Amino acid sequence: MIESSPTALRHPDALGDPRFASLQDFSTLELAQALAERLALKERDWHKLKSNRPARSREQAAAALVFLIKEKPEEALPRLQQAVGWLDRSLSAPPCPQHGKQG
Repeated sequence: MIESSPTALRHPDALGDPRFASLQDFSTLELAQALAERLALKERDWHKLKSNRPARSREQAAAALVFLIKEKPEEALPRLQQAVGWLDRSLSAPPCPQHGKQG
């Protein structure tokens, strides 16, 4: 069984660290949205990271977390399925949006 308790997931140095105190000022949703934004592939990095399975999985899982916190499981589920698809290699990178445009 995978350990997923809050204590197991917490960074060991986070307790009592003043750098983490300011995180208390943000809601869970705000923190999840910040994480999703941080992990989202930027347009300038798309070519470099489009086939990076861990990066794509993190991107989708973080987006799913936002929807779970918003109590929208119907939006979270396909993103979680995509995250798993990147990890189990059942998904592949789509073609480049710029190269696929018809003019």
